Amino acid sequence: MKAVVVYKPFELEIADIEMPKIKNDTDVIIKVAFAGICGSDIGIYTGGNSLAQYPIVIGHEFVGTVEKIGSAVTHVNVGDFVVSDIVNSCGNCYPCRTGHHNVCSHLKVTGVHQQGGFAEYAKSRAENVYKVNTNKIPHKIATLIEPYAVGVEINTRANVTKGDKVVVFGSGPAGLAAMQVAVARGSEVLITDIFEERLTLAKEMGAAQAINVKNIDLKQAVANFTNNEGAHVVIDAVCSPQSILDALDIIAPSGRFVVLGTGATPSEIPQVSFTKKGINVFGTRLNNKRFPEVIHLFEEHKVTPEKMITHTYSFMDIEQAFDVIKNEKNTVCKVLLEW
Repeated sequence: MKAVVVYKPFELEIADIEMPKIKNDTDVIIKVAFAGICGSDIGIYTGGNSLAQYPIVIGHEFVGTVEKIGSAVTHVNVGDFVVSDIVNSCGNCYPCRTGHHNVCSHLKVTGVHQQGGFAEYAKSRAENVYKVNTNKIPHKIATLIEPYAVGVEINTRANVTKGDKVVVFGSGPAGLAAMQVAVARGSEVLITDIFEERLTLAKEMGAAQAINVKNIDLKQAVANFTNNEGAHVVIDAVCSPQSILDALDIIAPSGRFVVLGTGATPSEIPQVSFTKKGINVFGTRLNNKRFPEVIHLFEEHKVTPEKMITHTYSFMDIEQAFDVIKNEKNTVCKVLLEW
């Protein structure tokens, strides 16, 4: 079968590799229909994702039809349309025992540490596979379930709830998903970016305010938005050394700060930034079995993932898709690959 393989940074090939086989009785083989390109896929390609292992078949936002199942698989059948979670945990270590399998000590992430979904066929563990009701969620839209699961995880980590004033840095797919989940939970969201087109989309998707930080002073905008209290929650989907410092500047005393970044570039943060305000800082990674909640949000039309999809390419044209993401940042949101 054909698959997108990154051998090392900036070395990508559509290669012929062996098709996955049923080896365990809980294996599910999926014939891929659509997949979404995530910033972490770009990071693996460019060397900016410090968590990746090479060589790797990238891709973790994928949906498709069940092709084969192991003998112990009972909740899905051959022919079902499904989405796959990407968190493969051991079930025995401290994080797993305490309900945090998304940061398992022996974590294997599909498309990062083991073969991913940018291929004609992909293999998943049965516990990671969820049937999609395509009468309620169109095939293409189901590709966004995984990114929204990240959005649910972010909001759950910060305990975002009704009445919260939330500030989201960045109106890309991660920021928009986190924003929409926050709004669905009853909070108000101010979201930032440097591209007007992205901010327009953010407003269409439910942001109370969308500000261009090239033109508007962030600290003053947040003060106005929160009646001078500071942000109750800050979600950093920009993930730069400076964005962490900006978040600590605008957050309210006792506020909650969620950090999404996977880069290894350090920030110089004074310790007093944490202690003076007594803030709560949360790392977040992937999702912790959040797919059922997202599927409910999609089925009940409480979020609008279809608004994110701006481009669709044949998976054979992935390098063209990468170029569009790189060169048209103002208009690109979620780019899908189609098989």
